[in-house]
Amino acid sequence: MTRTIVGILRGGSSSEYDLSLKTGTAMLQALPEERYQVRDIFVDRSGVWHVRGIPMDAPRALSQVDIVLNALHGGAGEDGTVQRILERAGVPYTGSRAAGAALSLNKIRAREVMQEAGIRMPRALSFSLGNNLTTADMARFVFSELGPPYVVKAAGEGSSHGIRIAPTIIDLPGIIGNILDAYGSALVEEYISGEEAHLGLIEDFRGQEFYVLPPMRVKLPAGARFLDPSIHESGSARYIVPSAFSHEEKKGLIAMTRAAHRALGLSHFSSANFIVTKRGPYLLELDSTPALYPGAAFPLMLETVGSSVSEFLEHAIDLARR
Repeated sequence: MTRTIVGILRGGSSSEYDLSLKTGTAMLQALPEERYQVRDIFVDRSGVWHVRGIPMDAPRALSQVDIVLNALHGGAGEDGTVQRILERAGVPYTGSRAAGAALSLNKIRAREVMQEAGIRMPRALSFSLGNNLTTADMARFVFSELGPPYVVKAAGEGSSHGIRIAPTIIDLPGIIGNILDAYGSALVEEYISGEEAHLGLIEDFRGQEFYVLPPMRVKLPAGARFLDPSIHESGSARYIVPSAFSHEEKKGLIAMTRAAHRALGLSHFSSANFIVTKRGPYLLELDSTPALYPGAAFPLMLETVGSSVSEFLEHAIDLARR
């Protein structure tokens, strides 16, 4: 039996480099050897591609690959760059196409699209270096629209990189300035208090066009206010599934996950992060490339429905082949 040659892209130049390595390692270990020949395609922090330790350009690295699993989190792996490289090379790949991936990574534009689709999100204002305002002016404008505390986010980062909490209006100008200096744009959201929930979506799985994995409640370590990068790295969050959300809350979360996936034009799979309040759920963001390493949320949700990372990857490969 001829084995399918699967290239696994991991590493990359984004702030999520370490998490990408971990997801890529999980992929390398999950595919059955009798059906797949796995090729590790490592992208270093400067963006250079390597196969078997040898640096090479992308077309050469992809020249003998049947299909690609994209484990690149953030940056070029999710902003459409790698997707366009793969399309030019004529190699099928798992995950969203260039436009959908780029849209989901851009928090400002994604928010506009999802709110147009009627999806509830925290109220927010955005700023860039091109605005003719001082950070004090920005803070005063935010204060006129939203009460504190505030969540200030980099517009194009994932895994909670570039997120700061501003407890008061006094803290806001300095935090906005730091985010603008580091990332070029900033999204200032109202802080929503509630229970954090994660959901995963898989297309054409188990007879459903959009199969949504059961809502998972996230229990943060003591003192943490959000899933910051150190929590992702250490795996110190607890994921509780089945969760204690009510039947109505779960219905709302599932419906919003499907609606957001459709609105952003994503493909094959995605994962969604919510805050659940007494007023209902608020969508925080959608991720086009779920983390698959041990201890991440997506593998645990798969286990809850009797699936696995291996089954998920084989299904994703089938989707890409179509």
